[in-house]
Amino acid sequence: MRAGQLARDAVKTERGADTMRRVVRQSKFRHVFGQAVKNDQCYDDIRVSRVTWDSSFCAVNPRFVAIIIEASGGGAFLVLPLHKTGRIDKSYPTVCGHTGPVLDIDWCPHNDQVIASGSEDCTVMVWQIPENGLTLSLTEPVVILEGHSKRVGIVAWHPTARNVLLSAGCDNAIIIWNVGTGEALINLDDMHSDMIYNVSWNRNGSLICTASKDKKVRVIDPRKQEIVAEKEKAHEGARPMRAIFLADGNVFTTGFSRMSERQLALWNPKNMEEPIALHEMDTSNGVLLPFYDPDTSIIYLCGKGDSSIRYFEITDESPYVHYLNTFSSKEPQRGMGYMPKRGLDVNKCEIARFFKLHERKCEPIIMTVPRKSDLFQDDLYPDTAGPEAALEAEEWFEGKNADPLLISLKDGYIPGKNRDLKVVKKNILDSKPTANKKCDLISIPKKTADAASGQNEAKLDEILKEIKSIKDTICNQDERISKLEQQMAKIAA
Repeated sequence: MRAGQLARDAVKTERGADTMRRVVRQSKFRHVFGQAVKNDQCYDDIRVSRVTWDSSFCAVNPRFVAIIIEASGGGAFLVLPLHKTGRIDKSYPTVCGHTGPVLDIDWCPHNDQVIASGSEDCTVMVWQIPENGLTLSLTEPVVILEGHSKRVGIVAWHPTARNVLLSAGCDNAIIIWNVGTGEALINLDDMHSDMIYNVSWNRNGSLICTASKDKKVRVIDPRKQEIVAEKEKAHEGARPMRAIFLADGNVFTTGFSRMSERQLALWNPKNMEEPIALHEMDTSNGVLLPFYDPDTSIIYLCGKGDSSIRYFEITDESPYVHYLNTFSSKEPQRGMGYMPKRGLDVNKCEIARFFKLHERKCEPIIMTVPRKSDLFQDDLYPDTAGPEAALEAEEWFEGKNADPLLISLKDGYIPGKNRDLKVVKKNILDSKPTANKKCDLISIPKKTADAASGQNEAKLDEILKEIKSIKDTICNQDERISKLEQQMAKIAA
């Protein structure tokens, strides 16, 4: 009897081990290993923004890390070359052109020196950062995009079309801009009845998905201005949701249950009645920010206020969302930056790099897959999205689509020379109303328009000069305040 029981247990154990072996064999990311860098490789003494907004506060590319910071007299963010680690001087130059706190920043995927910012001052600004970083504070953006009537909390560049930028504000409107001309070409102002929590482009930028305070997840065709699919009460809890597109066209969401448990779910936009998968995680109240790697199908979840990063692999097999592991640390995160694939070190089998914001510093965290061989691991690094745009803005607005142009990382990625962002503003008075604009332009007789435009330009120049001098004064005062604070600190010590 006893021997029979032992035999049955042995068979069960063997089966269990076999299943485990099968899981390990199927997933090469089972043993992804996260490690924070040493203190001297962190960015120290940074006053990370305290504004109550659920964005990541940090944006990274292969050249720079940008961090939204506390600033008196307006909004500002730091832009540091990646190698500028250690203590950051309080007088280090900032990007400080906004008159209200900066809420979101996003690097252009097709130009590593161009960054967009959205602010409480209701504007979106696009900035060109010098090749070697800032030596003086930057107060003049390349272009100011004005069209929102309330604060702008979301900015997101189009993944494949050059100079196409999306912004979403607390006026519940989504505007898609042609940055090259400074024009708002699409205005989706009647699709959301409540605050938009986030917006995500799909792989080729033909659709967007949104999560909103009305608990709906929407899939929208922005050029047709149509809602393609929507799900009411994707997550039943009242706290903020997030929705992102995956490479296969499915939508991944994070949110809260009615009992305030954090959830993640996977949806097929063609049938959003029921989720493909729904998992409950824990009862923490921080919003889960998802970061997605389309090359490896891994999603990293970083909770605001959490001290951990959980990661999952998305596959075609049930349960579809497979838990891999958790990277844990002691300090809670205020925000998080995520490096594009082309900025990673392929020689160290690095598959992700995060930039974790603490209260006073930014700490890189490196995720690697341990491998014994020093050779290039082509299974970890399929060809990835490169920095070249597949379409021009005009082509996309006319209806064309294109997948990202891929590059190989076999010999590592060397950042090339970026061309300057040039904005050629069209004379709106001469242009015909586009089909996508919902407002009718008032036709003005051309002669009077020409006469008035000369006077207006002169006035505009005067106003711009005055604004610039005020902004310069604010930046100088900021630097003076920080120097005085340093002196006080020394005296107090």
